[in-house]
Amino acid sequence: MKTTLIQAPIAFLLITFVAGIPVVADDHLGAWPPEGFSALFNGKDLKGWWGIGTEDPAKWMALSPEKLAEKKAKSLLDIRKHWSVENEELVNDGNGLYLSTEKHYGDFELLLEYKTVAKADSGIYLRGIPQVQIWDSTKEGGKWDIGADKGSGGLWNNPKSWPGKDPLVRADKPFGEWNSFRIIMAGDLVTIHLNGKLVVDHARLQNYFDKKGTLPEKGPIQLQTHGGEIRWRNVFVREIGKEESRKIQERKK
Repeated sequence: MKTTLIQAPIAFLLITFVAGIPVVADDHLGAWPPEGFSALFNGKDLKGWWGIGTEDPAKWMALSPEKLAEKKAKSLLDIRKHWSVENEELVNDGNGLYLSTEKHYGDFELLLEYKTVAKADSGIYLRGIPQVQIWDSTKEGGKWDIGADKGSGGLWNNPKSWPGKDPLVRADKPFGEWNSFRIIMAGDLVTIHLNGKLVVDHARLQNYFDKKGTLPEKGPIQLQTHGGEIRWRNVFVREIGKEESRKIQERKK
């Protein structure tokens, strides 16, 4: 939530297509990565990742190649202090910069699993923009007053009046269990399933850094850290082409 300027397969989502538009059904996927997806995490090390905080991508993308290389090198010193790999899982201690993909993505489908602890707070930045919210949804977590009672998976930084800010249902699993996300981003529209349940339906993501502006066409996928250990595994992405993206964006709720 903070925003200041491969292991054994689990129950995931069987993806089929009707008129070119993805349709979701709960099932087991037997092959990893699933067909059409590539792995963002190789299960061994942090190759392909660097560190960014909550920073406007328009600003750091405008850096000279030399300055950007310097920024990335410095970030890796922080990343190595707070991120590690254990049992084919990405592990963060609750501190440090957010793990960010070297590669930038436009329209995409993201599959991943996470497991966290009591009072932890995390999220997923899409194209460098916050965020798909992850947090302790129990009363003991202390954040019911700001929306944690509604559960994880919402676009928490959206304005209160916008669809998608709060998840449609509370779908979090108990601490100690793995949660699974399926996130589809096409244009500025985002659809999210958490543990097989629809929590955000075709909702626009606001540009946190430029409220009246548009989202960047491409940007990194970031795994946020804030306040408690979080583990990630089975992180897969599928890039969505223009025609499929158009059909998704034209879909009515």
